[in-house]
Amino acid sequence: MDYLDGLNEAQRKAVENTDGPSLVIAGAGSGKTRVLTFRIAHLLQQGVKPGSILSLTFTNKAAREMKERIGTVVGQSAARSLWMGTFHSIFARILRTEAEAIGFPSNFTIYDSADSKSLLKTIIKSMQLDDKTYKTNVVASRISAAKNSLITPPAYQQNGQIMEYDMSIRMPRIAEIYKEYEKRCRLAGAMDFDDLLLKTNILFRDHKDVLAKYQQRFDYIMVDEYQDTNFAQYLIVKNLAATHHNLCVVGDDAQSIYSFRGARIENILNFQKDYPKHQIFKLEQNYRSTQTIVNAANSIIAKNKRQIPKNVFSEKTHGNKIKVFSALTDNEEGYLIANEISETHMRNHYLYQDYAILYRTNAQSRIFEEALRKRNIPYKIYGGLSFYQRKEIKDLLSYFRIIINPQDNEALKRVINYPVRGIGATTITKLEQAALSQGCSIFEIVKKSSLENAAGLNKGTLTKLSQFTGIVAQFEEKAKSADAYELAGFIATQTGIMKDLYRDQTPEGLSRFENIQELLNGIQEFTINAREEGQPNALENYMEDVALLTDQDSEKDEDRDKVTMMTVHSSKGLEFKNVFIVGVEENLFPSAPMGGGNPSIESFEEERRLFYVALTRAEENAYLSFAKQRYRWGKLDFCNPSRFITEVDPKYLDLPQDNYEREPQVAGGYAGFRKPQPEEPQAPIGRQTASNPQAMNQKLVQLRQAKKQNQTFDGDDPRDIQSGMTVEHQRFGPGKVQQIEGVFPNLKATVFFQNAGQKQLLLKFAKLRIVRS
Repeated sequence: MDYLDGLNEAQRKAVENTDGPSLVIAGAGSGKTRVLTFRIAHLLQQGVKPGSILSLTFTNKAAREMKERIGTVVGQSAARSLWMGTFHSIFARILRTEAEAIGFPSNFTIYDSADSKSLLKTIIKSMQLDDKTYKTNVVASRISAAKNSLITPPAYQQNGQIMEYDMSIRMPRIAEIYKEYEKRCRLAGAMDFDDLLLKTNILFRDHKDVLAKYQQRFDYIMVDEYQDTNFAQYLIVKNLAATHHNLCVVGDDAQSIYSFRGARIENILNFQKDYPKHQIFKLEQNYRSTQTIVNAANSIIAKNKRQIPKNVFSEKTHGNKIKVFSALTDNEEGYLIANEISETHMRNHYLYQDYAILYRTNAQSRIFEEALRKRNIPYKIYGGLSFYQRKEIKDLLSYFRIIINPQDNEALKRVINYPVRGIGATTITKLEQAALSQGCSIFEIVKKSSLENAAGLNKGTLTKLSQFTGIVAQFEEKAKSADAYELAGFIATQTGIMKDLYRDQTPEGLSRFENIQELLNGIQEFTINAREEGQPNALENYMEDVALLTDQDSEKDEDRDKVTMMTVHSSKGLEFKNVFIVGVEENLFPSAPMGGGNPSIESFEEERRLFYVALTRAEENAYLSFAKQRYRWGKLDFCNPSRFITEVDPKYLDLPQDNYEREPQVAGGYAGFRKPQPEEPQAPIGRQTASNPQAMNQKLVQLRQAKKQNQTFDGDDPRDIQSGMTVEHQRFGPGKVQQIEGVFPNLKATVFFQNAGQKQLLLKFAKLRIVRS
């Protein structure tokens, strides 16, 4: 039992008490993965069969790491026999076995978001709808939300509230699009990610014998990150646990931040009501962060009303206070952060991978990207284009998909004319229309064209289609005996993709060729590992893995020693020694509600939980930064620092020494910082202001104050300013003159400012004041 020796008392209790419903509240950095891992290992040590344990995670990476840890305790063979993986991978496995019951082939294709959007775009066009009104992303989001709430196309159309909302956003025909989308997916033998949850629920609802089979199979069920589950996941878990009741869920209500994806915090908050005979275990010791960071995070999350009480603590060192940067502009904010990374990297010997810059929106990344480039600091923007979404990779994977499932229309449309075969868009449209009219896949029409020519094509086109079907038939024959790597290499060569990319000797072309090589390397690694583990190593098994990958699963080792830049949402589950939370301003973090108005209590509490998640990513040092001015939509906005800064207990903060002073909380008001007078009014006087005398007077006062403030700052005679002098600028603050060029009156100075970096200024306009000691 020595594997339990490294657990603290709370962790050990959660591991050893395995019978009945259990709720494990795991505070940030409290070792929840360790508890889940050892709980499963403990069950196996007690004689529970591996195949009767179901463990659900949110990433394949997490499942793999847990399996490896369990294997070191009980042996790799037992670990491999566990039903452990993501919700989507486990339910895909069940659906492949039971697909016939709901009218799908067992070799159904799993559409990723790009495939789904491509199909939706085709449907919107075929229905002659305006794609500027019916935006693909919006339609996809509406359909996804419906599926996660278990709303099928007929139920969608009958729901008055949903239809009314669609009318309000000028998209009254989403219900029709959804119905057609469902029809075409079924014709193509395809499911999207959301279908893996929806169809599993339908399978269990309509086939009680199938549900009973899996209820009996799983004696013990464990769910990680339970606060992130949506209604569809919640219901599946509840149904599966209904026989044995040995359900253990692990999570933290304080880290519930995915409501926009359908996650429901109620799932974890109401667990005790759902399972009255539950046990509750609280993991409250944080092993990740310093005491200062943990206490600061506690001080802010305590403001939330809806939460399960807990007292998270750390026994690590006190650590440094959380440094708050006050920047004049968003550009200066980027400079300050890059400068701090550069200095601490040299002074404290951190690696670049020890730093993360977290922002509320992806749009903020540009400023920091430019600032890091100027300092030659390597960085990686997390959440960019996935390796598997690159064109050349998608092209080759589409060939693989057709061989596995010839009904896959989206894959066929992608490769039927790549490499170029002279099969144009008009031909593809005719084939698609013929397939729809006959209720079959495009590939069936292509195969029948030599006999029936249902699409009305000319002889030359029919010959080209016949050649294409001949290639696919050749690949299908090869697939009967070849493993994944042999077949993938054969396809890459025989299609002409490798040759086509090799001919392109531009840097971009070489990069695409190398990406194909990297894909084949990955397939070879999969094939070898599967063979060694006694697992199937056919191409369809590899494709199953790829279809269910998440962003975190595809991280490459060569990306490691770089500063990580990502949204706060993407950072959940990660940790870094140094974390910069940037853009901590009102209406940015917390974000302003869509369409204006006041945020709901629920949405505001989620923003606070998001801030809590950001802060608890830090192990040693945390930084907060805000800008007083920021460009938005081409206009310069004046910004207030976020109320979240003031909600942190001030004894944990190293506040900037400027004229932003903390002001006390006022009942029902805004707790923030006093804002200095702006140099310019916040917005020009427009029609709305002009029609409102009170607002207009206020703007005039601001204009006069700004003008008066400008007049009070007098610069010295440009001819007196020389290289090496310390000077002061009204906006940029103090700086040192590096160089003077030109002849009066057109003298130009290069000045390095402490807060704004290097600037080149025309002295006749710059109003520089000499700082005399």
